[in-house]
Amino acid sequence: MTQANGLSWFGIIRLGTVQAAIGAIVMLATSLLNRVMVVEYSIAAAIPAALVAWHYAVQLSRPLWGHKSDQTARRTPWIVGGMGILALGAVLAVDATIMMANPGVGAFLLAIVSFTMIGLGVGVSGTALLALLASRVSVERKPAAAAISWTMMVAGIVIAAGVSGAYLDPFTAPRLAIVSSFVALIAFCLAMLALKGLEDKNPVVARPQADQQSASFPDVLKDIWQDKEARRFTYFVFISMLAYSMQDLIMEPFAGFLFEMTPGQSTQLSSLQHSGILLGMLLSGVGGSLYTKRFGQNLKLWIVLGCLGSAVMLAGLSIAATTGATWPLKANVFGLGVANGVFAVAAVSAMLGLASKGVASGEGARMGVWGASQAIAFGTGGLTGAIIVDQLRAFTGEDVTAFQIVFGVEAIMFILAALVATGTKIARPNQSREAMEI
Repeated sequence: MTQANGLSWFGIIRLGTVQAAIGAIVMLATSLLNRVMVVEYSIAAAIPAALVAWHYAVQLSRPLWGHKSDQTARRTPWIVGGMGILALGAVLAVDATIMMANPGVGAFLLAIVSFTMIGLGVGVSGTALLALLASRVSVERKPAAAAISWTMMVAGIVIAAGVSGAYLDPFTAPRLAIVSSFVALIAFCLAMLALKGLEDKNPVVARPQADQQSASFPDVLKDIWQDKEARRFTYFVFISMLAYSMQDLIMEPFAGFLFEMTPGQSTQLSSLQHSGILLGMLLSGVGGSLYTKRFGQNLKLWIVLGCLGSAVMLAGLSIAATTGATWPLKANVFGLGVANGVFAVAAVSAMLGLASKGVASGEGARMGVWGASQAIAFGTGGLTGAIIVDQLRAFTGEDVTAFQIVFGVEAIMFILAALVATGTKIARPNQSREAMEI
């Protein structure tokens, strides 16, 4: 295989900018619009949860898009096309949400179409982007690339949530449409600028083997599943993301119902949580010696610490449901974000390390499989959390008990994820396949 130096630090930052743009647009659908449907328009929480779950279901096609991008000379067209579909889908989702002020068949049909586009756009652009990152970054820079890329993605979410939250109050439908459209447009334009000429000037670090380029899609999936490390890592991704996602769709309604926060305030609370994720990623990178060859030795430690820390913070939210306004909610949510960030950056680094180690499967297909695993977990977790909250509120007539139980279940799931991580072999980015073990 021919070797190349790989992307420069500036090139990695440019790809991180595209990640930030994707995160900013997705935030509109999974956070802001969810809150507006449930609180402002009194739609059952299961409706936006089902829409978000559907956009994750669409992402089950990620392995196919990744495999297709493996067989083409350039991944940039896949990223550009996916970003265009994503941005347009987000704008249509805002229109559908506004129409739900007077619910009808048209509003729900448009919502289904728009969330289908969002899922397709994220699946195509996100998978191709991760594959581009894995194939263009040198081995010794992959851990740092994971930290930079995900830190910038979270920064994009934080900025988009903070800015949109600041301009949403006082809430009106026209204001929602204008603010959301500007977020989608600016994010798309930034992504296009960041991608311009990047792939053409940076060849792959290691050329794919011939059988990777000619292998059929079923052979690719078989290759991934027969790889013990890749298969075990898929299990870990599913369990940890399931634990994380159950609170994703109920956090803002929780703040609205029990802490009487406005749409702008609860959106800013979401921004605070993602600020915590950002700090957690930085702490994990520095504390785990992310930029050194010793990172692999500490990888499992930081994953486990992040999972257990998340469990503790979720237990705190269960207490907050009982104590109400006297509980330091902002500090608790920020702490949850920090713990999430700690385990996330280590997990992503492991993902990049495993992506290029297939015999018949390329980076795109492998990233697609892990992306699909995450999508299943997110769709299942988000929908399950919302349905449990809805049903418990209806059965008990209390908001407190409903949110308490969901947060408690999430804490248990994170403990389970930590236990799975302790027995999972995860790729160390600077090791050969035969030497993988932590």
